[in-house]
Amino acid sequence: MTIMQKVYWLVAVVGNALAIWLVSQHPGVIAWILLALTATYTLIGFYDLFFSRHSLNRLYPVVAYIRYGLESFRVEIQQYFIASDTEEKPFNREERSLVYQRSKGVRDTIAFGTQRDLLSENYLSLWHSLSPCEVKEDSKRVSFGGDDCTQPYSASRLNISAMSFGSLSSNAIQALNLGAKKGGFWHNTGEGGVSDHHLEHGGDLVWQIGSGLFGCRTHEGEFDAEAFARQAKLPQVRMIEIKLSQGAKPGHGGVLPKAKITDEIARIRLIPQDRDCVSPAVHPKCATPKALLGFVKELRQLSGGKPVGFKLCIGNPAEFLAIGKAMLETGILPDFITVDGAEGGTGAAPVEFTNRMGMACLEGVYFVNNALIGLGLRDKIRVIASGKTASAFDLLSKLALGADTVNAARTMMLALGCIQSRHCNTNMCPTGIATQDPVRGKAVDVEVKSERVKNFHHNTLHAFYELLGGMGLDSPNKLVPQMIKRRTPYGLLMSAGSMVKPLSHAELVEERATGVWQHWWQSASSEGFFVYDDLMLTPAELSTAH
Repeated sequence: MTIMQKVYWLVAVVGNALAIWLVSQHPGVIAWILLALTATYTLIGFYDLFFSRHSLNRLYPVVAYIRYGLESFRVEIQQYFIASDTEEKPFNREERSLVYQRSKGVRDTIAFGTQRDLLSENYLSLWHSLSPCEVKEDSKRVSFGGDDCTQPYSASRLNISAMSFGSLSSNAIQALNLGAKKGGFWHNTGEGGVSDHHLEHGGDLVWQIGSGLFGCRTHEGEFDAEAFARQAKLPQVRMIEIKLSQGAKPGHGGVLPKAKITDEIARIRLIPQDRDCVSPAVHPKCATPKALLGFVKELRQLSGGKPVGFKLCIGNPAEFLAIGKAMLETGILPDFITVDGAEGGTGAAPVEFTNRMGMACLEGVYFVNNALIGLGLRDKIRVIASGKTASAFDLLSKLALGADTVNAARTMMLALGCIQSRHCNTNMCPTGIATQDPVRGKAVDVEVKSERVKNFHHNTLHAFYELLGGMGLDSPNKLVPQMIKRRTPYGLLMSAGSMVKPLSHAELVEERATGVWQHWWQSASSEGFFVYDDLMLTPAELSTAH
């Protein structure tokens, strides 16, 4: 018998005896309460000792629940009392405070100097100019739509990334969309489809179509062209995005259990309620590079000529170059490519996929930008960066590495009032944002929170343009990778543009690429995605990768 088991029996026997004696000698409320407490303690401990499946309860009867209780709010204790302003993940207190301040329109300055270690390894920074300038108004928006697009779209430099109704509450979706309407930027629907909540306030939408084909499918899961055309031609739907993979869980599909499929979700997603809804890891219309581009062309025609692109997290570089070869062979080009980063978030994802799969956003954007230059197609395709973006510097660094615009998701949630409790996958979101609980969801005031979304967008862009002007640039289009400086392990500053050898215009097409780019290009095939045996690099080739 362990010490705690002995303590349990001692407290149970002595406590109950004392309580019974008090009730018999001095009957009263206090005596009866004491008896109830000791009896409850005894029953719980008895269950723990003889019936509990947890070894902790058997060895530490009753006392084990203290541990469970403390563990239940460990995250909150860590967040509010232990962690410093710069050490939490994924967003530290400094980043969260910045979002809250800008969304509320209050002072966002700091005093007494930076808390960051400016000499730490991999620290990113900028070089300023002694001749700051104003950013030109005509460079603050970007036009989307290539040669085959008849309905181009003028976009903000910062927009709302993909978050589905079903993952977020109806009020949260409405607040985001109303904020987008007020601020003049787009709101990506996420793969859950276009809901009534997306349409209610008239904000611009990018309709994302994932592997589940939600909103444009038959009950058997096949693509329904008529359903797509009907939805895509809504004036509020400005662009279409095909989702191949996402940074939080690249290479992984999803399952929506039938118990969670409400009448509303079934109607929006066009799915049956009598069985689980499975989203495969491979998009059924995009199994090969040429199939992907064929789907892009089909959706552009069905939508009446709206911009169509695709979203992916970069993994094997040869696979992306395979899509590039298919572009050259078919002549079909997407209007945009969204590059999601491995640091991106989602409501629920396997730990290993979130922690270990995919390329980080800056690396992915840099690679895609160079690949499009090497293909001779960069001026025809827009690049969107989608990855952790909290500050003006986050926005600037992504644009410098090759993006035209940036999408933000979690910081838009923070603008709504998210406190990073990390309960997104439990339906118990304490702020009513990432939940389908109608009581919790009503806590989100659509009008108030939409103002905060608009303010965060406006104030972040204002800070971005100030930062850009401080570098002596009058347009985001003049940013280049070499302007982002990374601290090396030896304390020196290295240009972020030296991660992989940059390509010149059409260098891949003209077979002038060398080293790792040459190997990736030779390994790519427009007929299908990659075979591992074809991608093994020699030590000499690896040495030229950086």
